[in-house]
Amino acid sequence: MAKYLKTILRDIPVNPISDIPRVLLHGISADSRQVQPGFAFVAIKGDNVDGNRFIPDAIENGARLIVSEHPKPHDLNIAWLQLEGDLRAALAHMAAALHGFPARKLRVIGVTGTDGKTTTSSMIHHLLTKAGIKAGMITTVNALIGDQTLDTGFHVTTPDSPDIQGYMRMMVEAGMTHCVLECTSHGLAQGRVIAADIDIAVITNITHEHLDYHGSLEAYVKAKGMLVEALALTPRKRIGNPRLAVLNKDDEHYGYTKRLAPGKLITYSRLNQADIWADEIDNKPEQLRFTGHIGKHSFKVQSPMIGLFNVSNVLAALGATVLGLGLDAKQAAKDIGSLPPVPGRMEVIQMGQNFTAIVDFAHTPNALERSLETIRLMSPGKLITVYGSAGLRDREKRRMMPKVSIKGADISILTAEDPRTESLDAILEDMAQAAIEAGGVEGRDFFRVPDRGDAIRKAIELAQPGDTIVAQGKGHEQSMCFIDTEYLWDDRTAMRAALAEHLGIEGPKMPYLPTSKQS
Repeated sequence: MAKYLKTILRDIPVNPISDIPRVLLHGISADSRQVQPGFAFVAIKGDNVDGNRFIPDAIENGARLIVSEHPKPHDLNIAWLQLEGDLRAALAHMAAALHGFPARKLRVIGVTGTDGKTTTSSMIHHLLTKAGIKAGMITTVNALIGDQTLDTGFHVTTPDSPDIQGYMRMMVEAGMTHCVLECTSHGLAQGRVIAADIDIAVITNITHEHLDYHGSLEAYVKAKGMLVEALALTPRKRIGNPRLAVLNKDDEHYGYTKRLAPGKLITYSRLNQADIWADEIDNKPEQLRFTGHIGKHSFKVQSPMIGLFNVSNVLAALGATVLGLGLDAKQAAKDIGSLPPVPGRMEVIQMGQNFTAIVDFAHTPNALERSLETIRLMSPGKLITVYGSAGLRDREKRRMMPKVSIKGADISILTAEDPRTESLDAILEDMAQAAIEAGGVEGRDFFRVPDRGDAIRKAIELAQPGDTIVAQGKGHEQSMCFIDTEYLWDDRTAMRAALAEHLGIEGPKMPYLPTSKQS
């Protein structure tokens, strides 16, 4: 799809302060490495990197237009557009226009929250498709468009706005009518979901996370609230504008997000009565069961996704689809029972061992606490957890999580989790001191094992029949960062490799990390 720049700019809120060159564009990107011949390169000055530094690289890769807040240098022979204002917003609006404003042809359900975003998004998508609705989905894991599953790379956050608009265009071309879009706080704060034209905003919960980036809990909460605020910015669609917020009444920030809702509001709760609520909760290792209520109507729910936190996720999904989109409540509740597992979320790894091995994504203090509570119910024996804390991220979190695990697990094994340019030993020391302050004794209640593969091996070595080991924090992720290199890493592969070694059977090879003893 190619369009002239003047056509792209005609119906979007950008403010050119230079002449608009006559140039035909085939794509747009703010990443010079992704620029292809005929693309526009938007030189955004970010928090750590100034995109203007990479203009020569973008030109070398075939850029046809440079978009910048600065005037065109005299020595450059290339089409140039100088804009005033937020270039991230301009990037999103230009990408939407280039792709023909696909979100305006879709019913877009945005999902955000500290924990449960991917699971809730997957539940909503599952319920829609089971109801015969052609729905696509964009998450931090992948993009689903009809029968296609598209890898979004090493993303652990919302894709960039040009990628979102490209996926949405593919959905429209494939005959999709609905799109489920997982929205991270980074994605919201950095304008990646601008022009995604949200119709229904779902918030799972807001707890401690990403304060390294947002600076304060208040700023983080505000970033999450941007999804609800976006409802008012969605242009009128031929299919109508529900402008619906689906909010967790149990969340401590519910009062704030409620005030942001520009239109209709649906509440859900597992503790109190709400528009949709739950009681008679039976959380067993094999299945989660509860009774759901909408007004005077009740229905039984059985979910393969165990854990009390998944009661809230199911209620959020049912609120968005049943109350928001008119699906039949009893049928939707039944369809929850056939939900396929979400990769890396409470995923059981079985290689024939006589103890339980699980990979989970819990990487916040709240998620770790909820995960350990759930697993404790499943484990007749000891609970052994393996986890780390990322470098160059929220330092307070690395002290909070050991306090949770010392209380919730029998043995904690502290290890690497994307140390980046920080000293891994220093990170582990911070975590160990927090564990000691919580009453833990090193060598008994917790261990430090820098290499993540060895940490999983250590958990397996300590496990006895009936015990449960769980590797936390990486889940579905496919890499781990040391310095500035992303090493291929999957906790599920590592768990299988370690179990195969333990059992003396064939299995995958343990992935390599720079901390590995293998050469």
